[in-house]
Amino acid sequence: MVIENIKPAEIEKRSFEIIGDELAEKGISLDAEYEHIIKRCIHTSADFDYAESLYFSDGVVETISDALQKGCVIITDTKMAQAGINKTKLDSFGTTTMCFIGAEDVARDAKERGVTRSYVAMERALILDRPVIFAIGNAPTALFSILRMMEEERYKPIAVIGVPVGFVNVVESKELLIKSGIPCIVNRGRKGGSNIAAAIVNAIQYTL
Repeated sequence: MVIENIKPAEIEKRSFEIIGDELAEKGISLDAEYEHIIKRCIHTSADFDYAESLYFSDGVVETISDALQKGCVIITDTKMAQAGINKTKLDSFGTTTMCFIGAEDVARDAKERGVTRSYVAMERALILDRPVIFAIGNAPTALFSILRMMEEERYKPIAVIGVPVGFVNVVESKELLIKSGIPCIVNRGRKGGSNIAAAIVNAIQYTL
């Protein structure tokens, strides 16, 4: 075992070099348009499955990039995803992040209706007067809520990053999002998470 002597400022760079080397060893070639996003998801999770499981609808990266630079709102389904998004550059664009999962009225409404807080929290986009990107890393019910609003023609987001993790309705919610036609980035299968949702947002904004 060889321990590499690497300066703190160079650790991330070295990590991406290792990712690139291992992808080459596996014979995996990434689409240049999405390479920075896929590699950051791998960097965040140390899971090379993301090289083949991430789905991108046509033009979605450009759509999200444009919205971030025009001062949109990013709604997350967890405080963890919100915290993981780097705010420095987004603040310069006037883009903000919001998470309604902990709001008292959301919890009350969810209990009365017999649905999850994540489901209700997505509906708070209806009261906003700015374009919205949803970044979902935990709750498939959040995706169901977004899709229901779209079906009822109550709301249409700019784009959805749909990477919830888990077992119940996770795969199904992602496939329905893909079929919806809304611009989206989805990790097919059970894997995902709040850290992945944040990583995708960060990967896109770091190129701006």
